[in-house]
Amino acid sequence: MNWLTIKEKLGKKSAGIAGAGGLGSNCAAALVRVGIGRLVICDFDIVEESNLNRQFYFHDQIGLAKTEALKTNLLRINPKVIIESHRIRLTSDNIPELFHEVDVLFEAFDHADQKVMIIESALTVWPERPLIIGSGMAGFGDSNSIHLRTVGNLYICGDEISEVAQELPPLAARVGIVANMMANTGIEILLKK
Repeated sequence: MNWLTIKEKLGKKSAGIAGAGGLGSNCAAALVRVGIGRLVICDFDIVEESNLNRQFYFHDQIGLAKTEALKTNLLRINPKVIIESHRIRLTSDNIPELFHEVDVLFEAFDHADQKVMIIESALTVWPERPLIIGSGMAGFGDSNSIHLRTVGNLYICGDEISEVAQELPPLAARVGIVANMMANTGIEILLKK
């Protein structure tokens, strides 16, 4: 399949991004770079200086809502992409409404309880829709431990072990590997549909 065919096919597809931090912002950038047609991005947070070591934001965006800052950055890559951004805290009640029209959903939350909530919500409402999540990307080194595991329509990217801690912070390199693995998995799924 050549680049023009890929771009044409992906231009007709949509993806949801639940969380616009390290995973979500970098995954979104990868999807926009290959020509995804529509993105629905949800996050409640603002850009902080501490985010700049791994998230797709810039120093002059500190204090802005992540959803709006990310939309601005993504449109600089591809001004034709349709981006629907929502500054909102996701719950099991609003997930079905916000992501009802996407072809694939990406989970990019920081906390385990949020991850569980979106997995349960999405797989209950859309058992046939692919859900791609990140699990285990803290620290640095050991790139070979990062893998993809599939359980039905749930795709898990990461080492599934390393948890963020004071001594094991999330850094750009490993977060980027997982975010791009998530995007790559979504692209493969969308191109095969």
